[in-house]
Amino acid sequence: MNHEIVHLLDLDGWSGTRDETLYPQAAVEGFNVVLTNDGRQMQRPREVGAIAASGLHRIEYPHKHPGLVGIGIAIATIAAGLPSALAMLEEADGPRLITLRSVDPTVSSRLHVIDPAAAPPKFWPTS
Repeated sequence: MNHEIVHLLDLDGWSGTRDETLYPQAAVEGFNVVLTNDGRQMQRPREVGAIAASGLHRIEYPHKHPGLVGIGIAIATIAAGLPSALAMLEEADGPRLITLRSVDPTVSSRLHVIDPAAAPPKFWPTS
């Protein structure tokens, strides 16, 4: 399964393209999937119409946290979910709308920290 991923800004003349135009243009250019972090697209009737008419798959990933934490969560969400989503789309018999579920942003869910001075692990050297 080979996939080419291209950012909109890397395509000549696509910068600033409105979503109502983006989806039909992407379909004409041979794209199969649009990956977006615009969670409001599906609440705007003209954009929903453009998505439906394009026949393209749409994959959304949440991006609601600011700064470095937000970028890290977005990257982790895409890295964890996109391969499975693309594999599923290979078998799809029509357009699919997929939302990747975000990784848990809480520090306690992502990190386990040990202070060896306070709670040394087994075989930890002591001075």
